[in-house]
Amino acid sequence: MKNDIETKEILSVYEHIIQHGEPCEDGKHYQGVTAFSDIDGYTIYLKGSGVQLRFGFHNTYHLDYEHDKHKDDFLKKLENILNEV
Repeated sequence: MKNDIETKEILSVYEHIIQHGEPCEDGKHYQGVTAFSDIDGYTIYLKGSGVQLRFGFHNTYHLDYEHDKHKDDFLKKLENILNEV
């Protein structure tokens, strides 16, 4: 998979959701995307539209999804949040 998102953009979206999102069971939720991290904070997650993005060591990420439409919807949500930053 080609890199669809810059790593600095992932971090910016994550921080924006953590700062402005509503608390939820998993973490913070903002505009259809939930942000949370693992217990040690080394891996962060963004989840929404049937997609989970895992961002970890060495500034690498992985997208888990079943359908390309889900991925496209998710990336659009990230882009919309990024435009607010």
